[in-house]
Amino acid sequence: MRAPGLRASLRLFANAPLSHGIQIRHLHKTRPPHTIPQPRPFVPDVPTFLTLIGRGLNKHASKFPSWDSLFALTSPELRELGIEPPRNRRYLLQWMQRYRRGALGPGGDFEFVKDGEAILKVATPPASVVSDAKWVVNVPQSQEPEAEAPTPESLALPRPKGYTVRGLKSIAGPYATPLPEGAGAVVKVTEGMWEQRRGRKIDGGERRRAEVRFKRRSTERRAEREAEMMAKL
Repeated sequence: MRAPGLRASLRLFANAPLSHGIQIRHLHKTRPPHTIPQPRPFVPDVPTFLTLIGRGLNKHASKFPSWDSLFALTSPELRELGIEPPRNRRYLLQWMQRYRRGALGPGGDFEFVKDGEAILKVATPPASVVSDAKWVVNVPQSQEPEAEAPTPESLALPRPKGYTVRGLKSIAGPYATPLPEGAGAVVKVTEGMWEQRRGRKIDGGERRRAEVRFKRRSTERRAEREAEMMAKL
């Protein structure tokens, strides 16, 4: 009595539309394209971006004709362009995602940059404010940088993260080079400035550490036995 009902159910299942399966197979085509972030004053183009993140990726700059073309690429497309080894592709994709989120390295929040250089100065509150506070500001470049601290306008100047005042007028921070006569500091685009250093594997890393150390102990014990045998001869 149950067999006909079971066969009918199977026929219904077999004749069911396959729209659900088709949707699953084409999910990758419905994903929105990658967002293209805007360049920044300190990162105006692809060569500068690749120089900042390091690991020698700036040698591939010619493979990306424009800013948009780089940030629209996927891992398979990077492989077709010859970005090898795979860890370099992963590293580049990670930095592209970080850039989209605004998680940048030193200088990423500079607003006044010229020819890859940003000028920093020590700013003080205006005379109307009773305070001895000092902070670092990014100022527009002029023909003759002055040693004096920026005046009330400094309240509106950008205060870059990671840079502080030490002493009276010294500026401390990543890649900050002092200017003559205490006129502030300059930060230049430098190879590997944002690079995330690769960890160094010890004894083959976590997966092979036990094996490597076992073989090392075996070799040491063998050498000790051979030395004892030679001593007895």
